[in-house]
Amino acid sequence: MGPDPLCLLLSLTLLGLAVGIAAEEDEYTWLHRKVPLVRDKRTVHLSSPGFTAETQHELRGTCGIECQSRLPRPSLGDLENLLSYETVYENGTRTLTEVSLQDMEEGMARGAGYNSSTRLLRRHRREVYGTDSRFTIADKHFSTNYPFSTTVKVSTGCSGILVSPKHVLTAAHCIHDGQDYVKGVKRLRVGLLKLRSKRRKGGKGGGRKGRRKGEGKEEAKEEAKEEAEGEGEGEGEVEEKEKEKGKGKGGGKGQRRRGRKSRSRRSTEPKQPSFRWTRVKQTQVPKGWFRGVSDEVAVDYDYALLELKRSHKQQHMDLGVIPSVRKLPAGRIHFSGFDDDRPGQLVYRFCSVTEESGDLLYQHCDAQPGSSGSGVYVRLKEPGKRKWKRKIIGVFSGHHWVDVNGSQQDYNVAVRITPAKYAQICFWMHGDSGECRDT
Repeated sequence: MGPDPLCLLLSLTLLGLAVGIAAEEDEYTWLHRKVPLVRDKRTVHLSSPGFTAETQHELRGTCGIECQSRLPRPSLGDLENLLSYETVYENGTRTLTEVSLQDMEEGMARGAGYNSSTRLLRRHRREVYGTDSRFTIADKHFSTNYPFSTTVKVSTGCSGILVSPKHVLTAAHCIHDGQDYVKGVKRLRVGLLKLRSKRRKGGKGGGRKGRRKGEGKEEAKEEAKEEAEGEGEGEGEVEEKEKEKGKGKGGGKGQRRRGRKSRSRRSTEPKQPSFRWTRVKQTQVPKGWFRGVSDEVAVDYDYALLELKRSHKQQHMDLGVIPSVRKLPAGRIHFSGFDDDRPGQLVYRFCSVTEESGDLLYQHCDAQPGSSGSGVYVRLKEPGKRKWKRKIIGVFSGHHWVDVNGSQQDYNVAVRITPAKYAQICFWMHGDSGECRDT
């Protein structure tokens, strides 16, 4: 006797649903792919920069979505020129390094997966218009924990994201205006979020000396100097002020008692997030960002890597490559930064991408100056696992006036990480292309 037709139909339906679910799950998975090899060809010393440029809050003349769709694919020689890079060191010296690319495959030059621009969901919101959809991460349990703790503040007024124990990814225009390096880059610093208690412990085990037991004197002095140069009130200043309050040489019992009461009251106050400032050892900017090299696609290379003088212990976020935001749940991206209109606060937002090209993500995420350089990330599943993982797929460039059919329109723009850019940034971090063969 043959199988029941109804049971057979139900079995086929369930099988179809299972296949559909599996396909959908596969769609939301990080794809591991090969990336090209980046090799240094030649490094030459350049004259020291002037460090005279001003930080830009808005970029104009960006090639719009129609313009991007008409751009020809760069040749191998063009791409090698665009990915060549300058390195500026903390002592103000500068070098230019030419690179070669090996094992380049079709689709690696730009965003893999398509050849032209793609129009996605439209959402008419610029910078901050109408209802503000940003979230201030004020709670210490969130702001100093992953993924928000990967966001850092750059002393030129931008944001960045930790990509290794010693490296920060940010926007190139926060460092260089296309012609010269921004004021302050010679003494560039990065602020990492930490918790600061308003109550300081006295004695040998408390304060800076207690925390630095075992560290060299010179390193301790250097760290104190860097923190003092950071924005806002330094930890040492708070400590000194509290010591002054508690001195009371000529004071009697009542004065000391009031001092104890005051300290007790302070100890019940919540901890406030603050920054631990670290000097930048060197900064690398792709040649494609410089004016006169390729003005039409300069914004495609609006990213830079900062190497810190000392490693940190905070968790960083890995780099990733996606073929298209259409492969993301709701086409949604996320990023956090230190927006200028909310001083000292970490601001998080997410939104759906409106349009995309091979190198840029056009969207209307609510943002303000200060958030430029933030790492744009998404959350997808690891292949063959149920575990979801966040990875950086781009750098938030900021508010742009974009050329669209002869007129200027404003967008918030992010630079996407293509396989070639992934290979370059990974090579900057490791100095060995062998570490960067797979995304």
